[in-house]
Formats: sequence, structure tokens, C-alpha cells
Amino acid sequence: NGSGPNEVLMLCGPQGAAAGQLLPGVAEVFSWASPWIVDPAPAVTAEHLATLQDWVRSRSVAEAVILTSFHQSPLPLAMLLRLAGVPRITGASVDYAGSLLDVRLKPGEDFPEDQPEAERALRIAAAAGFRLPADDDGRLRVRDVPDAGELFGGRPYVAVHPGAAVPARAWPPLHHAAAVELLIAAGFNVVVTGGPQERELTATVAGPDALDLGGKTDLRGLAGVLAGASAVVTGNTGPAHLAAAVGTPVVSLFAPVVPAVRWAPYKVPVELLGDQSAPCRLSRARECPVPGHPCLANVAPEEVVAAVQRLSLGVASLPARRGMRNG
Repeated sequence: NGSGPNEVLMLCGPQGAAAGQLLPGVAEVFSWASPWIVDPAPAVTAEHLATLQDWVRSRSVAEAVILTSFHQSPLPLAMLLRLAGVPRITGASVDYAGSLLDVRLKPGEDFPEDQPEAERALRIAAAAGFRLPADDDGRLRVRDVPDAGELFGGRPYVAVHPGAAVPARAWPPLHHAAAVELLIAAGFNVVVTGGPQERELTATVAGPDALDLGGKTDLRGLAGVLAGASAVVTGNTGPAHLAAAVGTPVVSLFAPVVPAVRWAPYKVPVELLGDQSAPCRLSRARECPVPGHPCLANVAPEEVVAAVQRLSLGVASLPARRGMRNG
């Protein structure tokens, strides 16, 4: 828009807006509910489409890099951006893109499908001509993370986040509660986190002895809590990636409805638990299709405690991680 060659504007859905505000280098975040991605989807109306196109025109966007996941197409957005006057668009598409993409990568040909989603995004950006600086190792990062290190008077603690975006990715609540009891018995301080709608869940999991922060933090505050932890216990859901972005090791209770090679926490020590060959594998199910939810329900609380203990032995010093997370 003329204010500098490196200004980055981020377009994302409503669920991603708070995370977008934490990203280094992003000058502005615009939230728009895409009718082909958001569920439940908004109606496709001229007024709704114009909201996006008016914003794009008002910012004189010179170039767009569309960062899709493996199951998404960049083409609907590319068409709207093209009609809004964006002259150069890059994306990855298995379908013929015609004049919608100026730079098209073919998944499975130009890059492997089985790679971390972060690396997929970096490949798309590189195809557009944008590469990381020499001193950037590609780890996830967030900015302006508050210091939550005094939660337990400066003593180490483990963060447990029992919630998940969909039921198929959730470890049973009573398993979480048992793991919290065992962690405390093993000498760990434990904090339990969750959103405002998860207060009943976090209270159940925290019990009388863990610190219950359910509904008491926004996303930035949650980043601070996770950054101060020696390890985070959670499913394959947003806080796992937020933990990775602040450099905290993760015990990942990973339901194989999506592939771990693509969606496991990125570039931090990880203990991956859960049956990755279960019948629900790669189904992308939101509700578990197998009675009893065996891929995760069969993970014993004792296994989680052992995983936390293994990660705690190799955790980096907290001051060193604090220096990294705001880089």
C-alpha cells in the first residue's frame, strides 16, 4: 500500500484473528468469514463478498500469498482477490488454476504432502519469492508474551489444557483429572487452562489441588502461561501450537484423525501419545467414529506423567526460552 516493501497484512477467519495479532511482522489483521471454510458457513451474498474486496482495494494490496492446508483450495479466494485488483497471487492447488494464480505449486509434485504444515506454508511463500532471513531458523514465534512465571512463586509448573476444538481430539476429562492428581503426587505444580466455555471442564480436571485458570486468560495471556511452563499436556488443538510458538515442550495426546507428521507441535520436544494406526486414522472426523474413542481413551494417565517426566529432564532454562519466544 506504499508504506514500505515489507508490510504484511493478514487475512484470516474469525477463529484465527486473535492468533494473527500475536504474529511477528504482521501490520494488520483482517478477519473475514469465508463461506467455503468457516463452519457453519455464512451465506454467499454480494454484500459479504464486497466486505472483503473493499478492504483489499482500500489497502492497495500488491501481492497475495494464499497459505492453505492440505484439504483446502486457494482458488475461491484467488478469484475474489483477482476481482479486487490484486495483480500477483501465489498458492498451491491440485486443480488447474488458469489465470487465478500467477505462481502455482502442485502438491505432491512441487512439494511433498507429508510435511509439517508450517513447512508447507514456508514453501508457498518461497515460491512467491519470500524467504526467511539468515538468522531465522523457522521456529514458530509470537510477540509481546506476558510473563506468567510467578504463578507458583517462580517455581516450575506443568500446564494442562484439557479442551479441544472438536470431541474427536479430546482425551477423556476423568483421564485428565487422574493425570493431574498423579502429577501433583509426583511433585509437580499444575495449572489447568481453558476458555470461558470450558470452566466446568477445567474445574473437574483441576480438582482441589491444581490452579484452575479456566476462562481467566485471553489468547495472549494463555501464551504467557504456556511460556512459563516446563511442559504442556494437551491434545492436537490450538494450544499445542501456541506452546510450540513459545518454545515449551508438549505432551501431545494426538488423535490420528489428521496426520501427526503434518500437525504435531513444530520444532519443540514432543512426546506423542495415542494410537496413530487406529481405525479413525486420517478420517478428519469431528466426532469419534469408533465406539469408546480407543485411540486416546486407551492412553493411561500414568503414561502422561511419565512423558512429562521425560520432557522435564531435557527442558531448556526458562530465561533462554523467554529470550527466544519474542524473537
